[in-house]
Amino acid sequence: MWCMGCCPTRPLPDRARRNSLVSHPRRLAFVLLSLAYPPLMYLAMGRFEPRWLSLLLFAVALLRALGTRERLWIWSAVGTGVLAMVALLGNEALPLKLYPALVNAVLLVFFLVSLRHPPTVVERFARLQDPQLPPFAIVYTRRVTQVWCGFFVLNGSLALATALWASDATWALYNGLLAYLLMGLLHAGEWTVRRRVKAAHGHV
Repeated sequence: MWCMGCCPTRPLPDRARRNSLVSHPRRLAFVLLSLAYPPLMYLAMGRFEPRWLSLLLFAVALLRALGTRERLWIWSAVGTGVLAMVALLGNEALPLKLYPALVNAVLLVFFLVSLRHPPTVVERFARLQDPQLPPFAIVYTRRVTQVWCGFFVLNGSLALATALWASDATWALYNGLLAYLLMGLLHAGEWTVRRRVKAAHGHV
């Protein structure tokens, strides 16, 4: 089974794999916090000043970076720190609304870098489940990586547009619901195509 995931930038050794299994509850907590960020921020913006919300956002990003120790989330925490500092100094909500666009930008960079310096992100993740990928699977995972790059461009652009020009409610609706529905559709489409590709090459 080959699928996309936000994985470390290098294949995990056995010890790292065991540690990642142990940290699954913690990872799940961070994922749930990320998913809930837009609606929670929307509800909080009318009740708390942006400067205090910025500290909370940076604390969550920092904890995720320290908890996973993956370069992806370390750089995301750095970018989040910049947004939090701007929000703290100006007491403005806009930097907080830019967080989803920031995450898409960081993911795009990591996926693009992996295309330039293989193996790609999707191939690395696939090899965690099947270390001996056949040549056609390597080609396929590269194409999937390219598709996700396109998704991050589109999704990041819409996240940026809703932060800059849409109402708070529209921003929360898109980044807290519609973006994840689009991601789910892409996952479902990729899963369907993957099955056909595997069947065409005699792999079930």
